[in-house]
Formats: sequence, C-alpha cells, structure tokens
Amino acid sequence: MGLILSALALLAGCVSVAPSPPPQPSAPPAATAALLGVARGPAIASLGLQPRDSAGALDAFQLSCPVLLRRADDSGLTRPEDWREACTAAATWPRADAARFFEAHFESAVVGDGAAFATGYFEPEIAGSRTRRPGFEVPVYALPPDLTRCWRDDTPQSERTGRAPLGRIDARGMCVPYYTHAEIADGALSGRGLEIAWAADPVEFFFLQIQGSGRLLTPEGEVIRIGYAGQNGHSYTGIGALMRERGLIGSGPGQYAGSMQGIMQYIRENPEEGAALMRENESFVFFRVLEGDGPLGSIGVPVRAESSVAVDPRFVPYGAPVFLSTDRPEARGLWVAQDTGGAIRGANRFDTFWGAGERAREIAGGMSARGQATLLLPRGTLARLGVR
Repeated sequence: MGLILSALALLAGCVSVAPSPPPQPSAPPAATAALLGVARGPAIASLGLQPRDSAGALDAFQLSCPVLLRRADDSGLTRPEDWREACTAAATWPRADAARFFEAHFESAVVGDGAAFATGYFEPEIAGSRTRRPGFEVPVYALPPDLTRCWRDDTPQSERTGRAPLGRIDARGMCVPYYTHAEIADGALSGRGLEIAWAADPVEFFFLQIQGSGRLLTPEGEVIRIGYAGQNGHSYTGIGALMRERGLIGSGPGQYAGSMQGIMQYIRENPEEGAALMRENESFVFFRVLEGDGPLGSIGVPVRAESSVAVDPRFVPYGAPVFLSTDRPEARGLWVAQDTGGAIRGANRFDTFWGAGERAREIAGGMSARGQATLLLPRGTLARLGVR
C-alpha cells in the first residue's frame, strides 16, 4: 500500500485484508534481520527463475538502485556500496537474460526460519470528483499542516528516544494525539480547505485507504491518481481480524468469507454495524494527487504490478529481490522490496502488489499464501556478515 502509504511509510500502501497469519511470537521492537539471524540459502539457479518474472524484477530492481546506493539499510544486512556492482550491471543487462543477472550478481539468504506469509494489495479504481457535488460527498484529505511529531507531557524522559510520535498541538499548547478516523469522519477537518477530491462511496474509499493509493474515476471520464501523503499516527486495526474474533468470518451459516470481497459484503448488508466496524480502525490516511507512472511505494519509486512487494524494512532491505515459493501459484516467483505497510510487520511477512483492475482486485483481495522466502543479497554480503 501507497501501496505505500510513502505507501503506508507507514502504512503506505498497501495493506491487505486477506485472512491473517496464524499467531506467532512478536519480534522485539529493536529486532532486525541481522539480530534475528541469517543463513545461507539455496543456489539461485535452483530456484527456477522464469524469464518474464525475472525481467519484471530486473526492471523494478534497476528503478530502486538510486535508493539502494544512498539509503541506510534498517535490516543491518547491507551497506550502500554493496549494491553498486549489481546496480551498474543492471543498467545495461539484456532483459531477455534477466535470470542470469540474478544468478551472476546475487547470493541467497534465509532470514530466521524463512517461513513466509504473503497477502496482496492493488490500486483501487473508485468513483470520484475533483469538486463536491451530489453523489460525491466523501472528502479525500491532503496532509493537514497541524499534523506534527511531538512528545506528550506525560511521556517520561527515559522513553523519549527516536522520533516523537505523530500528534497535534491543541489550543492549550499541549501535545495530544491527532484526530482518529471516527473524529475525522464526524467533521474534525471540515472547512479547512484540505479536500483534494471527493469520493462517491465511503466503503470503497475506506478500502482505498487500506491499499494506500488508487484512482478516482470522474463522471467526465477523468482519472485522478492519488497516493499516500501521510497518516494520523493511530494504529491500524484490521477489520477482518475483528470480524473473525466475533465469529462473522467463516464457512458456517450467516458467516462471510475472510476476503476483501466478503468483508465488503458484510458492510453492505449490515450498513449500521458495518459503519461502526470501519470506525474501529482509528488509522486515517491522507493523500496527494500523483502525476506520472504508477503509484509510489514507500521509497518514492513507482511500484510495478506482479513485481513489487511490501516488506518490513527491518528484515528485508528496500530494493532487495525476494523469491517467494508459496502454496498460491500466483504469488510464487521473484519480487522486489519497494514498499511497506501498517500490517506488514516482522520477518518473512510480505504484501504482493497486483496493479489495477478487476483481476488485480480479485487476486489481491483473496491473497493468503504461505511458504518459504529466499532473500537475494549482493555477492559477498554473507561472508562480510560472517555467514558460512
């Protein structure tokens, strides 16, 4: 998600509502791939890279290279200079022979046990308008100028480490949490001139926020592409998980499918309960109008359908190729880490990007894949890390 938030810088992007992974012990807040542990993976030639798949990944990798060469890697695995040789080669490597590029310039690694869980996200297309008019009453807000980072007075000095949380300064000059999703829906930002567009359907717009980017299709045929600009600082709550806890999701009588389509069906058929359910997710996403090629991922480059994946950057370096071998054939193959998301947390957690349109909506909305993740790192990285 964009997608994301940075396509859910956050949250950018990109967060799926597909079924949740089985409960697992959460990693310590400071955990990284380097601290968790990395083992040498299988020979890249044994992964069975496909030509079309590899060509798309090579394009996505090359697009990420300017970021790789200047950005610190939060995972602790790589340094900018580690990527230089591969990035130089990628610029002129023939796409028809892309699989050999990855075999020549990378070695494989497994983070932790490598047990992967993958969901999907996409770029929704919903009805919208640049101006408010009958039938278009749901505001799409730009990033508010009063959204800032500040420490609340009751936060002990010992806990004031790193970046301050998001919030706002109230009339008393005190740092307080920013408005929640429910407060914004009730008009907390009305009349401030922050509306960049108006959506027709609050349910469709809610799910567009989860994805982190999308397209507004106007009655006149104009396409307005919007992307993640920021988030209100409140935690993301997956309403699919809430429905599962309450027995609303399943295969029994009166239960709904755990896919995005099933969740939307419940909200449509139960409008009052559905509206209340959406308000339980306190996270709210702000947007900006995008110009150019595709929705932007959290590293500021366009994400590519069936090539880009959202990751937790503490465990996968941004720009790194990742091979997923899963029980869903659609998700199997080579992806490039270009995004992150509010629900994409922990080692071997991925959110695959599927583009726009009905096919993308169908695949992403029901994606829940499990299998094995193999990370591709520049040759020599593992030896430097002391991995045999």
